[in-house]
Amino acid sequence: MLQILSCHCWKKMHASFKLLFCLSGDPNSLCDSPSLVADQHRWTIYHSKVNLPAALNDPRLTKRESDFFTKTWGQDFVDIEVVPSLYLPQISKELFVTYQQEIVQREKIHERCKTICPPKDTFDRTLLHIHDKSRTDLEQVPKIFLKPDFALEDPLTFNAVLPWSHFNTTGGKGNRDAASSKLLQEKLSHYLDIVEVNIAHQISLRSEAFFHAMTSQHELQDYLRKTSQAVKMLRDKIGQIDKVMCEGSLKVLRLSLTRNNCIKAYNKLKLMATVHQTQPTVQLLLSTSEFVGALDLIATTQEVLQQELQGIHSFRHLGSQLCELEKLIDKMMIAEFSTYAHSDLNRPLEEECQILEEERLVSLVFGLLKQRKLNFFEIYGDQIIVTAKNIIKQCVVNTVSQIEEIDTDVVVKLADQMRMMNFPQWFDLLKDIFSNFILFLKRIKATLNVIRRVVLLVLDKNQRSKELGDTSAQKNSAKDSSIDAELVYLAHEGMFISDAFSEGDVPSAAAYSASQRNLSPDSEPSSSDSVSEPECTTDSSSSKEQTSSSITPGGIDIMIGEDIKLSELELGRLANNIQDLLYSASDICHDRSVKFLMARAKDGFLEKLNSTEFVALSRLMETFILDTEQICGRKSMSLRGALQSQANRFVNRFHEERKTKLSLLLDNERWKQADVPAEFQDLVDSISDGRIALPEKKTGAPEERKPTDFLVVDGQKYAVVGTVLLLIRIILEYCQCVDSIPSIATDMLTRLSDLLKYFNSRSCQLVLGAGALQVVGLKTITTKNLALSSRCLQLIVHYIPVIRAHFEARLQPKQFSMLRHFDHITKDYHDHIAEISAKLVAIMDSLFDKLLSKYEVKAPVPSTCFRNICKQMAKMHEAIYDLLPEEQTQMLFLRINASYKLHLKRQLAHLNVINDGGPQNGLVTADVAFYTGNLQALKGLQTLDLNMAEIWEQKR
Repeated sequence: MLQILSCHCWKKMHASFKLLFCLSGDPNSLCDSPSLVADQHRWTIYHSKVNLPAALNDPRLTKRESDFFTKTWGQDFVDIEVVPSLYLPQISKELFVTYQQEIVQREKIHERCKTICPPKDTFDRTLLHIHDKSRTDLEQVPKIFLKPDFALEDPLTFNAVLPWSHFNTTGGKGNRDAASSKLLQEKLSHYLDIVEVNIAHQISLRSEAFFHAMTSQHELQDYLRKTSQAVKMLRDKIGQIDKVMCEGSLKVLRLSLTRNNCIKAYNKLKLMATVHQTQPTVQLLLSTSEFVGALDLIATTQEVLQQELQGIHSFRHLGSQLCELEKLIDKMMIAEFSTYAHSDLNRPLEEECQILEEERLVSLVFGLLKQRKLNFFEIYGDQIIVTAKNIIKQCVVNTVSQIEEIDTDVVVKLADQMRMMNFPQWFDLLKDIFSNFILFLKRIKATLNVIRRVVLLVLDKNQRSKELGDTSAQKNSAKDSSIDAELVYLAHEGMFISDAFSEGDVPSAAAYSASQRNLSPDSEPSSSDSVSEPECTTDSSSSKEQTSSSITPGGIDIMIGEDIKLSELELGRLANNIQDLLYSASDICHDRSVKFLMARAKDGFLEKLNSTEFVALSRLMETFILDTEQICGRKSMSLRGALQSQANRFVNRFHEERKTKLSLLLDNERWKQADVPAEFQDLVDSISDGRIALPEKKTGAPEERKPTDFLVVDGQKYAVVGTVLLLIRIILEYCQCVDSIPSIATDMLTRLSDLLKYFNSRSCQLVLGAGALQVVGLKTITTKNLALSSRCLQLIVHYIPVIRAHFEARLQPKQFSMLRHFDHITKDYHDHIAEISAKLVAIMDSLFDKLLSKYEVKAPVPSTCFRNICKQMAKMHEAIYDLLPEEQTQMLFLRINASYKLHLKRQLAHLNVINDGGPQNGLVTADVAFYTGNLQALKGLQTLDLNMAEIWEQKR
């Protein structure tokens, strides 16, 4: 019952799937399962909620519900509403109407045919019966007899067919064994009958085809017999034609080919004789240093050995010998170039920079390029380093030998001997070294220019050859097409191509012989197997003539025409390396000069130079640097860096000396007005025309010029102290150093700013801060000291714009930001001057406060208080009038008068004295009139607007 139900369920499931396939219209959907990746965004069978076969065959359900689609369906079934699929069309009966109409007509025709032609059931049943019977009979035969590997020789097969256990005669069982053997024989006979019957039946079924095959076999044998006879007859005819018509012609052609081969062998022997003379010729060329010719001959011989004489047993070692000879030539050329570099760089330095043996140099360079020895310039670079050292050494030796103070027997080392020189001697030595280095660089430049010109000529030749090659390639294409046409014509006429081009093998040998004749014009290797000694001599002379003409433009073209297999990139890189070697030569000269300077600077010699000496040294080094830049076309920074380092040390020492000097001057300054010598007035006058420089000392008898009380600058008188005069000279020394050594402009600007700041701060400490009381021993800081200090500061402020313009003209635009130091210094100086003015006002302010606080309005008039005030004002005017300009004096007394009015107004308010015309008002007015009269009686204050009405309180 379960089996029937299961079968019924599977039929339902099959019908359901069949319906699903019909609706979807995709009969192959079972073959391709849905992809979890490609079909993740559409509905597949993996989205189904119910497994139909599991639901139908669930063994846990005790009974089947008739409407199980609406009941609980399986353990995990949940009633859900099936949403119609968006991908399946709605199927209705109308969709099958067309199909039904087409099938109805065909069904009627099929039924009509069935009634007209009934099936042959009897025949079919007979055949089926016979087939089933034969199949049943064959099944009786054991399978072992039907196996393709059946063999009675196999013991297992034999025992399976004839079981010997049935034929055991022991134990009185002979009759039974005989019966068993008889039964086995009958069984085998029965199997044989069954097989024969089936074979006979199969033969009977295929008898017609068998007899047809036999008939076809006989016909085929007849056709083969006739064909064999026809082939034999054709062979006989061909043999007669070959004997009568072809043998003679082929013999003629064979003899012609033999003759051509003999000619080739003869030419080959002549070529071998020529090649045999390669080594003696190469030795002869090397004896005359003709490396390019020797290399060309070796290259041509190698090419001939590889192409024309390949496989010749007698020349089996010649290739390796030529390779070794080529390596030897490489070593000889490198040694020759090294010798040339040593001779060229170590010959005496002269003004005329002539190139040593230019022909020899050009030949060496061509040979090295041909052998791809592209690092030969490194040999020249190493020799430059050695020669630069020797130049300095020789200059030191020559200079020391001329100085009698230096005993070379006691002082052995050159460095120690050099350190014993004074500055003029050492400066002359440095000048000699620089001049020798300039000549040395000019000589190097001339030699390297020749080498670089050769490399560029080869590069230019390669480029032109490349352009000509592109042009000739187009012509060769047309030529090849014409040759192809000629070959077609020759083949059509029946000629052999080898015969037509039998003479074409000779040009290679002829070309080689021509190359040999170029080297040995008088030799004739084609007529003899050896070269005589006179011919070798002639070859030597011709090679010399070629070498002598190599320097001419035509000769260079001949040498460039040789096969120099270098790419444009390699040649361009080599030309750049040669140019870099010139730059390196400049760097080497600078480096050796730096070492020479450092050797002399070990004991602080350069730092002890004065300004004049260091400026001379700096100018000499700058000149040398500019000369080397002009020769080599590139800046070398080592010597410039050493100069900058020494300049920085010089600046530090220069600044420290002057700052120390200024400090000592300030510490000893008593802040009294000093006389101005005539030389300082000249110094100031030289600045007035816009040029900052120390005036030249006048030669001859000095003029007797008396010192003056004031320093006149642009029409203004400046009362100064001695320290300020020296400070101006120091400032000019800073400016002059910048003119002499432009590279230290920024350092000098910083140091000068520091010096000016130091003067400002130190003078403030000594005067305003009253430091001079302890340092110098002054009893008090007077108003005259203050006014003198202010005037000195004003003089420095006057020159700050001039100094700024001087530095601005010598700075780079990117360094202009450093000029802000002068703005800061100007502000600091103005602040200091304002503080001094405030101090002078404060002195009088304290005096007014002291005197006017005791003022009483009473007779006599003028009062004692006002007499004392006028007396102190007169003293103040007497102290500052000669020191400060009239404008500053007026401004100062205006401020003092304002302070006076403030204190008087305060005292009058305290005494309740008002401007009412009363007696007290009259007394005050008389005192004030006495004050204004005395004040306006002072020099320069006549026009001073005192405005004394402000002392009275305004009536509200």
